[in-house]
Amino acid sequence: MKTKKLKVKSKTENLSTIRDFISSSAADAGVAADAVENIILAVDEACTNIIKHAYKSFPDGELIIKTKSTLSRFEVSITDYGKSFEPEMIPEPDLQKYYRQRRVGGLGMYLMKTLMDDVKYVTVPGKYNEVLLSKNIKVAQSNAG
Repeated sequence: MKTKKLKVKSKTENLSTIRDFISSSAADAGVAADAVENIILAVDEACTNIIKHAYKSFPDGELIIKTKSTLSRFEVSITDYGKSFEPEMIPEPDLQKYYRQRRVGGLGMYLMKTLMDDVKYVTVPGKYNEVLLSKNIKVAQSNAG
């Protein structure tokens, strides 16, 4: 099992650092390129939501991103110490209506659930919040013979 950790402040400028970290961690774990892109997008959505909502764009909050990989699974945990969130309060989006209204934003939860195999939220009110994203992976077989 491989684990990696990144700690950054809650600034949108750090999203590119987070994307690079996820990209290299997933590639090191042998995750297929198309799955890496999905994982990056899901993590980017989660981190953007944390910065905007949990920290209300306060730049000195802390985000701790950890990756853990086994031969069959790649997991990302994102911990913050901002305002907690109740995912069950977010309704499933009506995509047709959303498109007709030309809305922007608000699909983060839907995207995370669509792109990843498992999405969990753990909240300890007054202490921390954690988003757990996991993807089942098929490690590319090497052709070395």
